[in-house]
Amino acid sequence: MNALRAKGIHKRYASHHALRGLDMEVPQGSLFGLLGPNGAGKTTLIRIINRILEADEGSLELFGSPLGPDAAQRIGYLPEERGLYKSMKVGEQAMYLARLRGLSSADAKQRLHSWFERWELQSWWDKKVSDLSKGMAQKVQFITTVLHEPELLIFDEPFSGFDPINAQLIRDEMLRLHREGRTIIFSTHRMESVEELCSHIALVHQGQNVLHGTLQDLKDQHRSGQFILRYRSEQPLDLHLPEGVSASEHRIETAGIIHLALRAGVQDASRVLSALASQVQPYQFEEVVPSIEDLFIKTVTQS
Repeated sequence: MNALRAKGIHKRYASHHALRGLDMEVPQGSLFGLLGPNGAGKTTLIRIINRILEADEGSLELFGSPLGPDAAQRIGYLPEERGLYKSMKVGEQAMYLARLRGLSSADAKQRLHSWFERWELQSWWDKKVSDLSKGMAQKVQFITTVLHEPELLIFDEPFSGFDPINAQLIRDEMLRLHREGRTIIFSTHRMESVEELCSHIALVHQGQNVLHGTLQDLKDQHRSGQFILRYRSEQPLDLHLPEGVSASEHRIETAGIIHLALRAGVQDASRVLSALASQVQPYQFEEVVPSIEDLFIKTVTQS
């Protein structure tokens, strides 16, 4: 089952066509990376999912049903543009946002105090939002995003503005929520975070979904048969390679690196390693697997 299914979504702003018949499926229980260059249409799509904007054409399903008025209770959204009322007290602001998500006053207060205690924010309850640092304000907004325990969470650049310690705190919370069964859509430009966290991705470019699937499937599809062999040898090599294998060598004193291009990819790897092992002392042999950043750049520049 899909947590979210977008079909043929179009959105226009005057002469700008932001989304051009976009299709996307987010599997239930996935940690889903929503990627794309600036201006690709990601934020527009997120706002349509949250019913901040309406699509001009197309349909959206949330857990198998048409997206409706009850979506706000089932979705938690942390926007990139943080929005807290600076003149309100921190606890008052958090309570207000919790009540908007349908929590009773008593339930909201109990959950908030639990979160504030765990994240060492209790002393800020009666202070003004304007007194918070940017990172502290973001922690408060993260808490109010997940407080009502929504089935679908959407985080837009959740690590922006955080120091490494608090970025790790947010990362750990995202993984905990995912383990508990939440579906998470994670929009970011930080490709290393996508590699670490996401099970599935979609790359939006010029208003369309141009690359999608599981991380492993996408990497398998874009393998190029490139390998690197690191070795030790006192003498320059006279390489004898199997047919269909090309190589270039780079030596540094008594060690070297051989870059190999294998026509048959992984199928030839063990045969090539066996052939080279009689000529060198190999200590590392690895496939050059494309990163998500590699796939991002390649797809966007070729579109």
